[in-house]
Amino acid sequence: MSDPGAYSPSQADRVNEARRAEPKSASEHFALANLLRDQGAIDAAMAEYRRTLVGDPDHVAALNNLANLLSGQGKLEEALQHYRRAVQLRPGSAEIHYNFGNALMRRGRLDEAAIHYIRAASLKPDLADAHYSLANVFARHGHLENAIAACRQAVAIRPDFPEAFAQLAMLKMQTCDWQDAQATAERMLVLTRQSPGSIPPADLLCFDVSASDQLYAARAWAKKLEERSAARYRHEPRTRSGKLRLGYLSADLYMHPLAHLVVDMFEHHDRAAFEVTAYSFGRDDGSAMRRRLEAAFDRFVDIRDIDDDQVTKKIYADGIDVMVDLTGYAESARTGILVPRPAPVQVNGIGYTGTMGADFIDYIVADAFVTPMDQQAFFTERLVHLPHCYQPSDGKRETAAQIRTRAECGLPDNGFVFCCFNNRYKFTPRFFDVWMRLLSAVPKSVLWLLETRDSVKDNLRREAERRGVASERLVFAPPVPLAEFLASMHLADLFLDTLPYNAHTTANDALWAGLPVLTCPGSTFAGRVAGSLLQAIGLPDLIAPTLEEYERLALRLAREPALLAGIRQKLARNNALEPLFDIAAYTRAIEAAYRQMWERWCRGIAPEPFAVEAASRR
Repeated sequence: MSDPGAYSPSQADRVNEARRAEPKSASEHFALANLLRDQGAIDAAMAEYRRTLVGDPDHVAALNNLANLLSGQGKLEEALQHYRRAVQLRPGSAEIHYNFGNALMRRGRLDEAAIHYIRAASLKPDLADAHYSLANVFARHGHLENAIAACRQAVAIRPDFPEAFAQLAMLKMQTCDWQDAQATAERMLVLTRQSPGSIPPADLLCFDVSASDQLYAARAWAKKLEERSAARYRHEPRTRSGKLRLGYLSADLYMHPLAHLVVDMFEHHDRAAFEVTAYSFGRDDGSAMRRRLEAAFDRFVDIRDIDDDQVTKKIYADGIDVMVDLTGYAESARTGILVPRPAPVQVNGIGYTGTMGADFIDYIVADAFVTPMDQQAFFTERLVHLPHCYQPSDGKRETAAQIRTRAECGLPDNGFVFCCFNNRYKFTPRFFDVWMRLLSAVPKSVLWLLETRDSVKDNLRREAERRGVASERLVFAPPVPLAEFLASMHLADLFLDTLPYNAHTTANDALWAGLPVLTCPGSTFAGRVAGSLLQAIGLPDLIAPTLEEYERLALRLAREPALLAGIRQKLARNNALEPLFDIAAYTRAIEAAYRQMWERWCRGIAPEPFAVEAASRR
């Protein structure tokens, strides 16, 4: 929030007049700074705010406005200094507390941010933005009930608040609160169109919307990012002998599901041909996975406490040839680092299953199943098809030697065990209807889900009772280390996938553990991942073309033990025969993709879609 200032059609004339007047006083510099800011001349505006502060170091509005512009450019440390001074000078300003909280939030200092959001809301109870931002802090900490209450407060104050509505919609999905689910999805689409750039593109992946809607939201989001950055790096086509310099940008290089997919790929990169650098802005959790990741790169650069513009300069100075963003528009994204194009070739890869709608991203790593070439119109990136599956796997993941019994997991010894270990926000009433019909049709069967908070379990049990299914037939698996979780997956009979957002890493884990996955592919990337995995493991028969066929096949597998046993045997055999878990072949394929991207750029050829030919295996 900036100091209010009216804008009029004559503003350009007033800017020129103010410049010609050569302002002398702090107030004159401040007035010119506001005019320049409103015209979009951000660098010039910041210079004038600095001149204001030279003449009047305690000019609160100049401190606040300069900090806002610095924060918008990712220069958070300097912004925080100015906010801190402004709050000291005017502790009763709700707007300054709110702005200060935003910068702290972007820096990852959530508890400090919450203090300022709470202060802002207490000073100005009708400040909807403060309630919404406080909801974000609660959500990041996992306090979903508090987050929902804060979001409801924001929407009550401002019913047409798209960001708060989207956050509330996602929180309801996470807690399996499906009241008005269809109306919520429809409202999301309306707000996406009415307020371009307000609805996070990642949120739309979870709702039943078209690829066209996803593209629209991503384009608007990218446009906002580009407007915040004036700098652009230029790269001349070049050739360089020696190794191709490959960079990976990620928030998830610790004990995180994405890390489990990509770590073996990093370890398999050909060090004679590639120099590989990680730019990590996620936490260091001290885990064995973090140490393994750090060892997998030639250089591992922790950029958590470095501003976006400084990271951009570092990537450019490091001479990275191909930069791969593994985070996309996920909640913790720092996409602004890539806006100025610090690398000549930039790639949306593996971690985000949707278009980024950005001119500064050239390619997206995909395969022929998740995004057939006829879907190119819905991606600003050029599609690059890997030969089997876009998703890598960890061939070294450990499975615990000690295997628990069904009784120890609260499962029936003889009943059929359906399971879905997806995150709860992927659950939908439509699929839950199917699951409950399956439980009704298969005596003594249960649905095995991941442990969750009591309020979510209560919602799911209530939904089961509404569909005529006893709530005790929902069994919740307590959290255990991944190795134990993989070992216990064999206790289930059939993994039931979700739409519009499939199982991704979880489906990979289930197939690795020998658990058959039944999926129904959707029309967008996020809803076709499990199908791609099943193709690559040689089990296309588990890809049901419709929801009706999904239900019929699940029921048949539950009623015909011999059929299911044959599938499990085939899955165990295919683990070594099919390409899904051949990480060496996968890495050669994605390296071939990177080389082709680079060679095209060096020849001055614009990005185009292409497919990588399958290499020899094992």
